[in-house]
Parts: sequence; structure tokens; C-alpha cells
Amino acid sequence: MIVPLLSYGQGGKPGAVGLAVLTGRVSGATTDSVAVSLRENPLDPTEKLFRIALSSKGEFRLAVPVSGPTKADLVYGDDVAPLFLDPGTDMDVRFKGSDMAGTLKFKANDVPTGLATKLRNGANLTDEQRHRQQAANANTYLVEADAQFVENDGFQVLPDNIQLYEAPFLSFLEYRRKHEFEFLDDHAARQSFTQEFYNYAHAEVVYAYANDKLTFQDLREQVVNTEGRLKMAPDYYNFLREPGLLNEPNAAQSELYYEFLLNYVHFAVAQDHHQPTDPDFYPACYALASKKLTGSIRAVILGRVLQQSFRFGHVKQAAALLADFRNYDLKTQFYPGLLADFNRHKDFAIGAPAPDFALASATGDTVHLHDFVGQLVYLNFWKTTNGLCLRDLPYAQDLMHRFEGRNIVFINIALDENELAWRQLVAAKKLPGVQLRLGGGVLSALAQAYAVQDVPTYILVGEDGAFLNTKPKRLSSRAAVDEISQSFGKASTYTTAIELAASKK
Repeated sequence: MIVPLLSYGQGGKPGAVGLAVLTGRVSGATTDSVAVSLRENPLDPTEKLFRIALSSKGEFRLAVPVSGPTKADLVYGDDVAPLFLDPGTDMDVRFKGSDMAGTLKFKANDVPTGLATKLRNGANLTDEQRHRQQAANANTYLVEADAQFVENDGFQVLPDNIQLYEAPFLSFLEYRRKHEFEFLDDHAARQSFTQEFYNYAHAEVVYAYANDKLTFQDLREQVVNTEGRLKMAPDYYNFLREPGLLNEPNAAQSELYYEFLLNYVHFAVAQDHHQPTDPDFYPACYALASKKLTGSIRAVILGRVLQQSFRFGHVKQAAALLADFRNYDLKTQFYPGLLADFNRHKDFAIGAPAPDFALASATGDTVHLHDFVGQLVYLNFWKTTNGLCLRDLPYAQDLMHRFEGRNIVFINIALDENELAWRQLVAAKKLPGVQLRLGGGVLSALAQAYAVQDVPTYILVGEDGAFLNTKPKRLSSRAAVDEISQSFGKASTYTTAIELAASKK
């Protein structure tokens, strides 16, 4: 998939360990430091931040250790700009503090000026100088491409282009891809890039197109809720069969590439009639990725499937997949981090016991979760002062009416500090279901045990008292009724032999 750029220098070699150096000045500084952030591990969302204070004149020098070519970000206050660094990068960086994105300029350090002719014929430059110029060229390209395409809503899927139908949407994607390739190749012809950077930039175009085309049907259904799901042309997904689309080592620096592969795995498994709510969804994703992908790319995508399984999958199946992963991580590069991630999430995964509670109800009773063993439990963490929660109230009432007489209970846990205001709203609206209040908000022990970070948060607990779905559809979703209907009796499918003793009552 990646076009070789044989006429350009190779620059830093992958795997090399060294420094990328940024020196420069901020005119009219509005904050006291600059930073570079980068991800060293594709399975770790945590970014490493290298920060340096500005001098009284707004000057700085920042040396960042890098292992081979890598995507990074330049951070100044709330402003972020893309970077591409590798061992040997040595650039002068200048911008205005009031407008980093619009004024950012890169220049190679210790390279003579007036290089247009010299760069074209490769004369009069040392290898180190040529590489420094290539690094400056690459980062100049990123800034200009960002302004040309990313900041231009006309080239983005959201918010407007997602509303197109199939034919015009494909025309939009083709138009964007054509202009992006022309922009890249024009810069590559006039400037010098390393092969590694050209591969990265090319992959960003390829997989932005592939990813947006792959996810169009699902995303449109979510955003354009006034229409049903589009029925695509029979050959719409044929592009997924293109040779080299899945296994492309030269795209390894592109996050869009990994995002596409994970979306592809989800799509292919769904085509085989596995849904995210099915107990075998993540094992099926893992098996497909094991079969379709190769090398280090396979290890990364398997790791990302595992991370999703830890959060949304069956705890026992996730543990089995993690044990198998060691067969694909022979250098133990990813396993320790994944094991720590599993241990953090195993108590809040499908099949794990839902934490019990004892909360006062609006009628003055003390209610425990274990009071409802044998029933499906739909938990709703909410606040009387939250607009989204209030908007969902009519849907909650309608949902309870639809399932009246079925083996399900709707428990609403308010995170309000003001007990009187909560009681008044419950009484005034005649809210149905079990109405409880939890003091302490999202910082309370129970809210943290249920991983509640914001409201509304919905959770479905099976008849056995174990988590059945930690991310059910919102009450206002058209799919909520079907999802609940399909959940009755599934507890035995997911159970991890958890028993809530009747003696707790």
C-alpha cells in the first residue's frame, strides 16, 4: 500500500535510540513553558510529556529521547500541533504565543540557507544536515496539511458530510483523498522527506479513507436518528479485499491504521452474526485478528481487543484470552501492561459480581441490591440537576411501562447532595421504579465501585447478581427495548459462579 520514495534520503533508522532536539523562541509568550508529548507504547494511552520552561526572552531548548521515527505533539498551553520526530531531528521552532497553529515555523539547525537547488541534487550537505532538513520539511508539511484538511470542515465527515447518502458520500471521500495525495506528492516533489515520514503521511491518507468508508453506515445510523439504517450497495465493502490493506508494516506509525484494523475486526465479526452483547464477541474478535494479521501488527490489535474485553467483556473469557496472548508477545513487550489493565478492570466486567449496596429509598426503606437476585436489574445513576438525566425521565417511564409484568426492576440512584430537592422531584413527577439516593456524588465509594464518572450512567445486572452489560443503550435509544428484551435469562451464559447469599437479606 505504501509507495516507495526511492529518490529521497532514509534519515534515522527504525529502532535507533537517540535524541530529537527542538530549539526556538515564542514571541509574546502567554504561558511559561512548552512541551512535547508522545506515546511510546501503542497499547498504553498514557502519553509521556517532556516539558521545558521558557527563558525570559521566550527561548527554549528541549531534547526528547526517541526510539526510531515517531508521531508526537507540540504542546503550548491549550494549543497542540502535530510533530514527527526521529533520532537526528534538530530543528528551530518559532511561533507567536497568541496563535501557535497559525504562526508555527520550522527550520533545520546548522544547515546553510538557500538550499532549493542543493537539496534537489543532494550536493554540498552532510548526511546529518540533510536529515535535519528532512525533519524540518516533514513538520512544515504536517502544519500545512493540518490547516488545509483537518481545520476545514468541508474535508471532515462530521458534522455535515455524514448526512449524505452512499453515492455522494463516496464522492466526498474520493475528492478528499485525491486532494490529500496531490498535496503530499507536491510537497514530496519540492522538498526532501525521509522514507519513514513519507510512509507515515501516505498511510494517514490511505487509512483515513478506509476507516471513514468502513464506519460510514454505523456512524450515520447513530448521528442521523431521523432515518433508518442505510442499505449499502452489494459491492460497497469490496475495498476491504484489497491486497496489503490489512498487513502493512510501513503504516505502523499511523494511529489511523490501528483504528481501521480494530474497526475492521469488529465489522468482520459482526458480519458473522456476533454482536458486542454476545458472550463470544471478543473471543471471536481475538480469533479473527489472530488469523488475519501478522507480526507486530497482530500483537497490537490483539492487545487492543483484550483491552476492550477487559472493559466490556466476560471476565473469565478475558482472562483466558490474556493467557493466550503470551504466545504472540514473545518479547513480553505488552503483556505486563495488559495484565495490570486486566487487574484494574476485572471487578467491573461482565460476569463479575455487582457491588452490593444499602441505600435509603424515597419511601424511607433501606434497599439492597441482593434484594433483587432472580430479577434483571437496570441501574440508572442520575442527578436531578443534570439536563441529560431530566431529558431521559419520560423515556424511563415509557420503558418501565413496556416491561410491566416482566422479571425486571428499574433502580434509579440519584447522586444528589440535596436530599429535599431530590424527594420533591420524585414526588412531583411521580417517578416510577425504585428511587434511591447516594450521597457523595461520583467520589463516593459506591459510585467508584460502579465506575461512574458522569451521569447518566446505565448498567444492566443479570438475574444472578453479576454484571450483564456495563454499557447498555441509553433509555432514549430506539434499541434499548430490544437490548433489554434479549437480556432475560442470559445470566447463566455469563455467570462466574457468583452467589449472593440469601442470608444477606
